[in-house]
Amino acid sequence: MRLVTAAEINQALDVRSLMERLRSAFRDDIANPARTLHHIESSLGPDEPGAGDLMVMPAWVRGTARSGDMSGRRGYIGVKVQSVFPDNRTKGIPSLTGVYVLMSGRTGEPLGLLDAPTLTAWRTAAASALAATYLARQDAERLLVVGSGALVPHLIKAHAEARPICNVLIWNRTPATAEKLAKRLTRPDLKVAATTDLEGAVRGADVICTATGSTQPLIKGEWLQRGVHLDCVGGYRPDMREVDDEVVSRARVFVDTRTGAMSEAGDIIAPLESGAITTEDITADLHDLARGDRAGRRYHDQITLFKSVGVALEDLAAATLAFERT
Repeated sequence: MRLVTAAEINQALDVRSLMERLRSAFRDDIANPARTLHHIESSLGPDEPGAGDLMVMPAWVRGTARSGDMSGRRGYIGVKVQSVFPDNRTKGIPSLTGVYVLMSGRTGEPLGLLDAPTLTAWRTAAASALAATYLARQDAERLLVVGSGALVPHLIKAHAEARPICNVLIWNRTPATAEKLAKRLTRPDLKVAATTDLEGAVRGADVICTATGSTQPLIKGEWLQRGVHLDCVGGYRPDMREVDDEVVSRARVFVDTRTGAMSEAGDIIAPLESGAITTEDITADLHDLARGDRAGRRYHDQITLFKSVGVALEDLAAATLAFERT
């Protein structure tokens, strides 16, 4: 069994190739059971410092793939075991840790052990960029990112591949953190700056990407301008919210998978429960978009929203691409 490190994954992957691998994965016949999510209690109590979440996410290629390399010729099984312990940040330890086990789809033999957080960052960002190719305006230039965690550089890079992004604003509850990140990410072809004016940044954005663990809505529907695309990737539990009900009710709503979004995403579950939207208002998922079964953005001034909680086939797609290139 081969070990594939974070550095090797970063060297092997690029956004455009991974976007196309994901597009193929969403078209193909891949078994994708619902992930298992366990809350790990702290010794001090369920929500005290030291508490976290454990996720187990399996997927495998079923039969012969129709459109990609991933693949009817070989076949793979993969499972991600990943933990999220938010309090780790206070200890200088990454909050997201874990491993990805890649196995032969023919024999079940372990083939590779890959760094899960790195794969997660790449596939999450690439999935957002893939969605943006269907949902964001083709002339989108101004990106607002809400949050400043390890995923943010990947999201900025990916959205800049999907659309002609040249101006980026970063908002974070801790302004100094946003300032530091903005200085690190700015480059000649991409101006990156921090902002403390969230409402103003929302009103001026073409694409808004939220990547936080917030349990209270940060983005208000009354702030949205016509034509904006929202990419909400942070909340992965029913109690997490990044946007309010008005945002969701004003937007044409898309998700990575219907099953995941309707069982795990607070930004979808809460508006459904309040009556702000119905299940019919969830226009399509990435399977529908990738297969051409449903259209994405219909007109320039439409507000679109993509809610992602992550899905195991994305991890399998990223893992196989990285493994094949190392």
